[in-house]
Amino acid sequence: MTSSTVNPFMGAQFLLSAARLAQLPQDQRPELAFAGRSNAGKSSALNRLCGHNALARVSKTPGRTQLLNVFDVALGRLIDLPGYGFAKVSKGQRQSWGVLIGDYLERRSNLCAIVLIVDIRHPQMEADQQMLEWAIHRDLPCHVLLTKADKLGFGASKNTLLAMRRSLPENAAVSVQLFSSASGAGVEECRQRCAELLLAGQPPHDDAGI
Repeated sequence: MTSSTVNPFMGAQFLLSAARLAQLPQDQRPELAFAGRSNAGKSSALNRLCGHNALARVSKTPGRTQLLNVFDVALGRLIDLPGYGFAKVSKGQRQSWGVLIGDYLERRSNLCAIVLIVDIRHPQMEADQQMLEWAIHRDLPCHVLLTKADKLGFGASKNTLLAMRRSLPENAAVSVQLFSSASGAGVEECRQRCAELLLAGQPPHDDAGI
């Protein structure tokens, strides 16, 4: 059996939704956070990754994810962060989401890496750049999915991918790929990279006394 036939995220299950960090599991399982603008296709990417049509809610109204949605997978957990930037909600609601995202990113020790969802048609949005710069500054691994790649021609998609890769600082722990939830392009590559990130975040085994 080849690796392309095995989905390490098959069997993902919704665990809980959290409005604050204290509601999250208190253990050492590694967590991979999915971040992105509210209209970048984050929920669709999560569903494709796990091979599940309705694991994460997909809505035509951006900004429906308002809590930290936690999904259990064999290698750890996937954390669906509230989308930022586009949601048509009150200023107060956006601020509360911002506090929740900030608390999670700054204080959650389980966080081992970020998957940043970026609409390939708008790759230079300020909020996405800020998230990427934060990850680089913290030396936290970040995998960028340039989603909706099917909306651009092959040449334009490749040019955007190469331009983003060239813009990254040397030795940054950032990987970038093309991705399309609609066509399935890049899904296997995404699964492999996400599995690698969770494996790298596994807590060390304590062999004392063995």
